[in-house]
Amino acid sequence: MVTIEDSIRIPPSKFNEPLEKIALEQLKMKYVGSIDEELGYLIAVTDVRVSPIGKIVPGDAATHHKVVFSLLTFLPKIQEVVEGEVVEVADFGAFIRIGPVDALLHISQIMDDFISYDEKQGMLMGKETKRKVSIGDKMRVRIIAVSLSKSSGFGKIGVTARQPFLGKIEWIEEDIKKARGELETKEKKEVKKGE
Repeated sequence: MVTIEDSIRIPPSKFNEPLEKIALEQLKMKYVGSIDEELGYLIAVTDVRVSPIGKIVPGDAATHHKVVFSLLTFLPKIQEVVEGEVVEVADFGAFIRIGPVDALLHISQIMDDFISYDEKQGMLMGKETKRKVSIGDKMRVRIIAVSLSKSSGFGKIGVTARQPFLGKIEWIEEDIKKARGELETKEKKEVKKGE
């Protein structure tokens, strides 16, 4: 949440409507759904406070009011670990929904295995591990690239799952169980040596 100060223009046709209602409408049109290079993705406007005293500018019949409001934003940071859901699978990778946007998980960043794309079943599968990625899977990934462009109105986010304890949630759980099992086996061997 970010607090912002701005001004709004209220046309004469809206003078009989509540200030907060008009301000909310105008602020939503101006901010929601856009991208700011410093704030990230602008998602929602809340907690609007409008000054009841407005200014009239020569040549304009509207009133101009100062407004203070809260803005819900999503600013992806490089190296941040996030969880999301696979919303699309293609031959070049998968798109993971993280917050209000989709991030690209390139095929080279899914796992340390040769991956093949099965178009019929809409999934990516590792040749050796037989691990699969398909729509609806929950994944934990690390953000490795962020490009937010205010001028183009869209951003690009690249993520990886090729690090320990990243990937499909089920894989992470399997890896943790395997690591615990190896640790217990190692501890048992050490206890036997000490006897």
